[in-house]
Formats: sequence, structure tokens, C-alpha cells
Amino acid sequence: MAWVVDTCLLIDVAEADPTFGVVSAKLLDSKRADGLTICPATYIELAPVFNGDQTAQNEFLFNLGVTWLEGWTQPDTEEAHRAWHRYVTARRTAKVPKRPLADVLIGAFASRFDGILTRNESDFRSAFPRLNIAAP
Repeated sequence: MAWVVDTCLLIDVAEADPTFGVVSAKLLDSKRADGLTICPATYIELAPVFNGDQTAQNEFLFNLGVTWLEGWTQPDTEEAHRAWHRYVTARRTAKVPKRPLADVLIGAFASRFDGILTRNESDFRSAFPRLNIAAP
């Protein structure tokens, strides 16, 4: 089907991060043949990287071979609902650190694909224990 690319990898590549840029690009290269896509939340999170210029952002994604037109579905909403409930329940007992809602949305979206490409495996593992995760 395709791998969902986490926002952090795209920022690493776009900003040529000295620590993570090359390893993130190599991970994307290794999975490109399987297909690469992003969650609508990732598309939104990338806006500041491109100063709100959607044309530049779309060109960047196109050149990487990343699609961004996959829609959000009702099963994505249901998976996010379950994951957010698990997260908030664990958070109330101080078992997990704070996580942004975007991570839950991205993880829920990735649940119907081959998995997620991220360098933040632990951010997704607790909320999505069955999610296939590949990291650089």
C-alpha cells in the first residue's frame, strides 16, 4: 500500500538537518518503492517550514515522491478516538509524557497503511502498539 511519513523526517530533509537530514533521507529512499504518503495533519504541520507557500511545499513533496492527497476516513477517526482515550487515561496516571494531538492523528492515519516512518518510535509505540514502525 504505502508508508506514512512522519513530519519530523520531512523537516529533517527540508532543513538539511546536520544530525538527522541524511539518515532521514536514506529511510525515505529505502521505502519509496513501497509508496510514501502523509497524513493531512502532517501537511498542515509543514506549513511553517515553507513559510506558508503551498506551491513550494507541494513541489518539495512531489520531488521526494511523497503523496499528500490521501483523505482522512471514518476508520481513521475511530482509531484516533481509541488512541486518544488510551493516551489521556495513561497521562492522568502520569505514565506517559505529554504528546501533541497531531501524533495521535498521524498514528491513526498510519494504521491503515504499511506503517509509519519516523525517528520518534516511542511517540507512536505507546498509543499504537500494533503499528508497524520503521526508524532511521
